[in-house]
Amino acid sequence: MIEHKLPPLNALRAFEATARHLSVKNAAEELCVTPGAVSQLLKALELHLGVALFRRVNRGVFLTDAGQNYLPAVRNAFRQIAEATRRVATAADTGILTVSTTPFFASAWLVPHLEDFQRVHPEIDLQVLTGKGLADFSRDGVDVAVRHGLGRYPGLVSERLFAVEMIPVAAPSLAARFPAPTRSQDLTTWPHVHDADRKDWHLWFQAQGIEDIGPPRGPAFDDSGLLLKAVLAGQGAGLAPAAMAALDLAEGRLVKLADVAWPEAYAYYLVCPEASCNRPKIIAFRTWILGCCASA
Repeated sequence: MIEHKLPPLNALRAFEATARHLSVKNAAEELCVTPGAVSQLLKALELHLGVALFRRVNRGVFLTDAGQNYLPAVRNAFRQIAEATRRVATAADTGILTVSTTPFFASAWLVPHLEDFQRVHPEIDLQVLTGKGLADFSRDGVDVAVRHGLGRYPGLVSERLFAVEMIPVAAPSLAARFPAPTRSQDLTTWPHVHDADRKDWHLWFQAQGIEDIGPPRGPAFDDSGLLLKAVLAGQGAGLAPAAMAALDLAEGRLVKLADVAWPEAYAYYLVCPEASCNRPKIIAFRTWILGCCASA
C-alpha cells in the first residue's frame, strides 16, 4: 500500500519548518517541541529516505542538494492539505445543517416556518431528521436538535424556545355542533381526543377546579401529530400546544374553545454540543429560531 511508503507526517513538518528557518531552534519554537525532538525527527526522516537532507555547520544547518529537491514537493503538499482543509471547513459551515426533532414539532412548527429561514439564509440547506428518541450528535451527524423536556442535558448547550401551554381546540365542523362554550365546565360534554395516558383533559379540567368529569372517552394517540390530525378531522376537542396550534388557528382550521391555558412543566429547548455551538451555521439557525419564538 502506498501509505506504507510515506514518511511520518511529524517528520515532514519538522523538515519543512527547519528548511524554512534554517534553524532547528526556530523550527522547534514554531512546532512547540524541543530542539532535541526536532533533531530526532530529522534523523528519522533521513533514515527513512536513506539520504542526508541537511548539512550541519557549527550551530547552523543548510539544505543538501537532496533536501533542496525534496522541499518544494513537501511544501506544496502541505499547501494542498491546508487548502483542502479550508474548503471542507467552509463547506461545513455553509452547506447542510442537520436538525433533529420530534415529528410533531417538525410538522406543526418547523416546516411552516422553513420558507422564512431559507429567505434569511439561502446558503444553508436544512436536513430535518425526526424521531421520538434523543439525538445522537456524533453517530447520526446531527448539528442541532429541538428537545421537549426540562432543559437539563449534560454536555450540551441548552436554550429555551418556548413553554408548552396546552389550549383546548376543535375543528370548526365540530364546534358548529355545540353551543359556544362560555365556561370551562361546558367542555365536559364535548367529545374528546386524548393523549396516550388519557390524562390530559383530566389535568386541564382539574386546573380549572373541575373534578367530576367522568371517565375519559374517545380516541387516544401516542403521537401528538396524530392527535392533532384527529382534532382537525373533527373527531373531538383536543388539547394542543398553543405555539403549535397558532398557524391552524390563524388560518381557520382550528378554533380556540377557551382562553385558559394549562402550563406543562416541560418546554421546547434548542440543544447542541458545547464543542460546536459557535459554528457559523449553528449560530445562524439559533439566532433565527430564537427570534421566531420570541416574536410568536
